[in-house]
Amino acid sequence: MYMVEQVEKQIAAAAARAAEKARAAGEFFYQELPEFVVEVPREKAHGDFATNLGMALAREARKPPRQIAEALVRHVETEGTWISRVEVAGPGFINFTLDHRWLYQVLPQVVEKGEAYGRSDHGLGRRVQVEFVSANPTGLLHMGNARGAALGDSIAALLDAVGYRVSREFYINDAGNQILNFGKSLEARYLQLLGMDVPFPDEGYHGEDIIETMRGLVAEVGDRYVSLEPEVRRESLVKYALQEKLSAIKEVLEQFGVHYDVWFSEQTLHDSGAVQRVIEELRGKGYVYEKEGALWFKSTTFGDEKDEVVVRSNGVPTYFAADIAYHRNKFQRGFDWVIDIWGADHHGHVSRMKGAMAALGYDPERLDVVLMQLVRLFQGGEVLRMSKRTGQYITLSELVEEVGVDAARYFFVMRSADSHLEFDLDLAKTQSADNPVYYVQYAHARICSILRQAEEMGYIMPRVSEALLDLLGDPAELELIRKIADFPGVVAGAAEALEPHRLTRYAQELATLFHAFYTNCRVLVQEDDLRGARMVLADATRITLRNLLRIIGVTAPERM
Repeated sequence: MYMVEQVEKQIAAAAARAAEKARAAGEFFYQELPEFVVEVPREKAHGDFATNLGMALAREARKPPRQIAEALVRHVETEGTWISRVEVAGPGFINFTLDHRWLYQVLPQVVEKGEAYGRSDHGLGRRVQVEFVSANPTGLLHMGNARGAALGDSIAALLDAVGYRVSREFYINDAGNQILNFGKSLEARYLQLLGMDVPFPDEGYHGEDIIETMRGLVAEVGDRYVSLEPEVRRESLVKYALQEKLSAIKEVLEQFGVHYDVWFSEQTLHDSGAVQRVIEELRGKGYVYEKEGALWFKSTTFGDEKDEVVVRSNGVPTYFAADIAYHRNKFQRGFDWVIDIWGADHHGHVSRMKGAMAALGYDPERLDVVLMQLVRLFQGGEVLRMSKRTGQYITLSELVEEVGVDAARYFFVMRSADSHLEFDLDLAKTQSADNPVYYVQYAHARICSILRQAEEMGYIMPRVSEALLDLLGDPAELELIRKIADFPGVVAGAAEALEPHRLTRYAQELATLFHAFYTNCRVLVQEDDLRGARMVLADATRITLRNLLRIIGVTAPERM
């Protein structure tokens, strides 16, 4: 158990004992102690921790919360605890100020745990699947895919850090109308490259990459497919192109630091009959009905605005039908928690998918969908809409080439998923404190430089158990330790909320506090004991920064 957890547990126990004593003294009555929280106040002036127990007791005790809080404060026993002062605040909160010496217990935990600092077993080994990117394999990965990749991979890493067994999955959209249109597009480009005058389909994919793919095929096989029946030819072209596109997608994602455990084909759901079976099951349960020759799912039963087609009037299942079968497959594979990362334009799909899972007998709360807003690229103060190289949208590969993996991944998780992201290319390349990722990485590199310098000067890092940590009394030192102590709780909170941007916000704050410590407290001083204590503090900061950056897929450089 980390120190903050220990302190919170100690304060909760002291508050509970105070309630029992106040009840025994007849100051107020309750039958069973209600749930209450111990948390860090937003304002430093309100102490180190606070509890809402006085407010939680008010209803049953039938007294004003502040009056209950005042009684609790009178009965709080501080002997044998870190509590130095207890005060009532506002309508009935109780604020606790601690003896700062509790902070000296933090650094030994950090150093001893090393790479494991911040990790926990909150997830209890439960299985969770995170499905993200799942881009159509008909083109290159764009900015939305890039944000989804950074976000999904960071969420998966967060969940792994808090004790879940995580599986990362990519859903290959290799069935349906898009693949039919893909085949028509490939066929037109293939025949055109062979000198034939054929029209390009209106519903086709116009990307330059389609032409390059067919140019590669012509170089391999020439006109071998010209004599084939159109349907057979399109199938052959799609098979070739899908393999090439998926290989390219896998390659660029791996370059971006994203590695999947499973690549799941949509087509397998159709081939196995899973789509048809799930439709028939929903129909048998009364959730699917026929209208105008099509089959409809009763999504309005589950709060949706309108029912949704699952089989068109021509007998072809919709993408939604395949998606229901896919999500059922996820639960059949034994995942306790299923998480999807979708674009915000799919928000209307969330309630109907949760409804479909409920109709199939699954708890819809086991499915979470993180909706992700759009990305706008800026350069030179202006919105950058197209690639200068291709004249089309800017790809993930081009972005990485422009700013590097670290800046791209950091910037993509720097804002909440439901916030529009304005990605400033110029800022991402700037080597200054204005660049958030550079600022954090520089703090890590600066610590490594200090520790190298210490070694060169013959200074030895003391064992943490032997370091005189109580010499760390400067406000800059104490604030830095306090921030380091928060890290495990930040990781746990970010994981459960599926919000990796909490880590980047914490990283900025930790780096700022380290830079302040560096400015106010020289590390490599002559006094052996003080130098040793400050070296331990610097090393604990380094460990925390490195562990955080690892979660979001960003390197922790030792030199810059």
